[in-house]
Amino acid sequence: MATYQNATFHGIIMYANDYRERDQLIKIFTGEFGKKMFFVKDGKRRGFRLRSALLPFTTGEYVGNLNDQGLSFINAAKQTHQLQTISADINKNAYATYILSLVDAAFRDGQMVPDWYMKVQQALTLIDNGLDEQIITNIIEIQLLTAFGVAPQLQQCAICGRTDLPFDYSEKFGGLICQNHFDQDSHRLHLDARTIFYLRQFSVIDLMKITTISVSPKTKRGLRRLIDLIYDNSVGLHLRAKRFIDQMSSWEDQLAQQGEQLRKRKAQSAADDAKKDLPADD
Repeated sequence: MATYQNATFHGIIMYANDYRERDQLIKIFTGEFGKKMFFVKDGKRRGFRLRSALLPFTTGEYVGNLNDQGLSFINAAKQTHQLQTISADINKNAYATYILSLVDAAFRDGQMVPDWYMKVQQALTLIDNGLDEQIITNIIEIQLLTAFGVAPQLQQCAICGRTDLPFDYSEKFGGLICQNHFDQDSHRLHLDARTIFYLRQFSVIDLMKITTISVSPKTKRGLRRLIDLIYDNSVGLHLRAKRFIDQMSSWEDQLAQQGEQLRKRKAQSAADDAKKDLPADD
């Protein structure tokens, strides 16, 4: 078993679990060694010197003893930064947790994927800076598909290869099909052109180049519908973090409906009061 003594590495704290009475097990996505589980003695103790540096959604530079197999150990931390907006906002927190859960499922522990370390770090930074967390997560979901062994054709027609005609998504043919072949799949999704446009863009976009995001609610619903279909039927992945996001969406829908009903009742009440104030018709 290889051990890297006092190795310096960059990391993203994925999550922390209590272990025994005072200790912790902390999962870190490292840029140099992939995902690693670290044993932190006295991690729960008040006043523990590395406590703030090992909170979830903290990024930075760490020093530790890393083992190829089994648990690794943290010795020091420096230049760490907690993504405070994500930590404080339940919605952003949920999406960030889901992104880290996806990465945890996509790659085995110890698998070195420095490009994905950079993508995840940038995705979390963008969310922390206020960009649309659903869209950033959609980009990660789409680009992670190849890591799960799923590669739908998202750039050209899966049947004829054309790129110049309107598209729709076909689960039957494993990707986009052009309008010349719409009649070959009666169960195609009937997605609108904007959803298809963003789907194609998200499959190749560089997160480092994103500065603003403006996607309509209708298009976001279309993207969510399609990505859920792929993950449910082709990837077969059902993460607890995703279920929580779905529950939050249903809560938001219910609140929106209640708010609209309340608005209508207030408007009707105001109209009724106004009628009472009208002079009688002689």
